[in-house]
Amino acid sequence: MGNKALTSTEETHRSNILARVGVLFLIITAVAVIWLSNLYFTQLFNNSTRANAERQLALYSGRIISDLQRSAIVPLLLSRDTTLISALNSADFTNSSQRLIGYHDDIGTKEIFLLDKTGRTVASSDRNNLGEFLSDKPVYVAALRSNDTVFTNFENSSGGRSYYFSRHLLSDKEIVGIIVVEVGLGGLFDTWAKNDATLIVTDSEGTILLSTERQFENQTLSEALSNKPILSTMERALRATGQWSGSVADAYIRDQPLFRIDEKVPFQGWNIVYLASYESIRARVNGILALEIMGYAMLFALLFYIMSKRAIKKSFAYQAESAELRTLNEQLTLEISQREEAERNLQVAEQSLAQSSKLAALGEMSAAVSHELNQPLAAMRTYIAGAKLLLKRHRPEEAIGSFQRIDDLIGRMGTITKQLKSYARKGSDDLHPVDLRSSVHGSLSMMSPQLNQLDIDITETMPKTPVMVMGDEVRLEQVIVNLLRNAIDAMKIQSDRHLEILLVAGEVAKLSIKDNGTGIENLDNLFEPFYTTKQAGDGVGLGLAISSGIANDLGGRLLARNIKPHGAVFEFQLPLIKEDEIKAAE
Repeated sequence: MGNKALTSTEETHRSNILARVGVLFLIITAVAVIWLSNLYFTQLFNNSTRANAERQLALYSGRIISDLQRSAIVPLLLSRDTTLISALNSADFTNSSQRLIGYHDDIGTKEIFLLDKTGRTVASSDRNNLGEFLSDKPVYVAALRSNDTVFTNFENSSGGRSYYFSRHLLSDKEIVGIIVVEVGLGGLFDTWAKNDATLIVTDSEGTILLSTERQFENQTLSEALSNKPILSTMERALRATGQWSGSVADAYIRDQPLFRIDEKVPFQGWNIVYLASYESIRARVNGILALEIMGYAMLFALLFYIMSKRAIKKSFAYQAESAELRTLNEQLTLEISQREEAERNLQVAEQSLAQSSKLAALGEMSAAVSHELNQPLAAMRTYIAGAKLLLKRHRPEEAIGSFQRIDDLIGRMGTITKQLKSYARKGSDDLHPVDLRSSVHGSLSMMSPQLNQLDIDITETMPKTPVMVMGDEVRLEQVIVNLLRNAIDAMKIQSDRHLEILLVAGEVAKLSIKDNGTGIENLDNLFEPFYTTKQAGDGVGLGLAISSGIANDLGGRLLARNIKPHGAVFEFQLPLIKEDEIKAAE
């Protein structure tokens, strides 16, 4: 019964976890889908809207060119009208205005008027302009100076701009008057102002000639588009994260962000600018997002309904299980007393195991200390023997030098006992830049008695420049001494002993110690603790294990391989440090 209740509780707990994970996954999926949909459809509608805007802009540009070309031909045709030339010669303009009105109705231009050679309006399709002098206007001055039809514009009395094609009329090769045709571009832009887009036409110098926003006319384009809205703190925060459309607005008009498309108008360096709002795109995207949100809301509602039904069923199940739980409590009370007795027995066993672990660690440390101190003790014995011999020969100054070396070795032995803890822990806090060449020289100096005793031929190759690594001298020398000692032990039975030491600085610092000994029998277990091929009393198999641990702590590694025909090479690799890292460490 108790096992059954526990199984039911575990299943319920697992079911709750799965339900929560499912809800969380659904929420994350919904957010991701809505976010990706916003990006995708925004970009899609943005591209389609821009493409449509480019087509409309081409139509607007074509319409402007069409109106200009249609009006540009009229002065040339009317400059050859003999009736108008005769009227100018006779100064009889009784029927001239009526004739211009007829042309105006047929052609559809805004206005046509005739100037005499003094610049006075003598005939016009709008009789209200009769008698007006335009001798100071570009439309008159430019026509007098040119033999072709000229295009001019100037600011009119209402503050807007008027656009004209004009040409002089000749009689017997003398200028007798000027025919002027006004182009109705302003009315065209009044019609286009009913659309959502803003259209701007600029001349070659960037001055706005025409615009559906009349307040922009006669300004430069940069001045018109520099009038950005004053934003609240919240609006600045939202726009600082980027426009909803995925791009920064090109301009603002009436606080609305707009995108901009430019196109050249093939007429006197004109340029037409199309500014359209993102609002239509936003509305279409919002419609799709609203449908997605509605769908997920319905899905969440259904999911919560199913979960609530399951919760009700579980509540009834819990009531049925409460009786079983009371029975289980009685059984558990009995089991608790039994387990308390078992725990007391377990504590006694754990204490015994802890004591055994301490004794094992103490034995390992004692073996390591004995191994590491053996070499300095041997060197001290040699120095003491040498000092006795020097004293017998009455050479106390040289004997003092031997005693100084013995004192150095004693200090080093004390340091070694501290550093041997590195086998049981990771890393060190006391690291600084060290020249690896100095560590090699120090190690060779320590091992010089053994090397000389066995008459080992040493080939030493090292760079002339420092090889800087991050470490400490004692542990670096500890690794090198272990490698030198292993090489010496491997060559003891050799009659011809050769040791090659090579230090190179490439991508990393590599110290290779190569001997011509018997080689390594088992490369796989070489760096394992307590693995050794030496005779009992010569070593406990901790030297290479400790050296490998030191190499790893310093960010490097220790490698070994056999070489043909006989011998082995150990390679100690450490990362190099750069000059700026050395200065930072100092």
